[in-house]
Amino acid sequence: MILYLLKAVRYPLTRAQLSDFFLTKEYCTFFTFQQAIQELLESHLMTEDSVRNYVRYMLTREGEETLEFFGGSLPDEIKKDMDQFLSDNMIRLRDEVGVVAEYQENAEGEYSVSLEIREGKGSLLSATLSVPTEEQAQIVCNNWRSSNQKVYEFIMKELLRD
Repeated sequence: MILYLLKAVRYPLTRAQLSDFFLTKEYCTFFTFQQAIQELLESHLMTEDSVRNYVRYMLTREGEETLEFFGGSLPDEIKKDMDQFLSDNMIRLRDEVGVVAEYQENAEGEYSVSLEIREGKGSLLSATLSVPTEEQAQIVCNNWRSSNQKVYEFIMKELLRD
């Protein structure tokens, strides 16, 4: 089921995002879910990728092949539940892993704010800003979540104009 979700979204998901479905729908317990994640990683059916302050999971080629072979054995009702979950949450899930904002204090006593828009395994936009205070760094990070699309559109419009 985890492999099915990863293939269906076509971008990495975090452990929290995956567990949101499984635990809310009560398909398994927290410990069973953790064990399944570990077994999928150990058998190389999915990989993990650390991006800043969280881990994302991606389907491997071996995972896709396994899903093709065994995916038909998933009951239609479970597939329907997973498809509905993804349909209801697709934009939220994508934005949670695709929009990154964090900051850290640099050697000069200012704060470096790292902002990124990711799509799949690649980066659409990555920027680092320097701000004088931690309060400003927090404000920039908070506003990035709601303003990233407008910023990206503005930059692309400006850079692609004749």
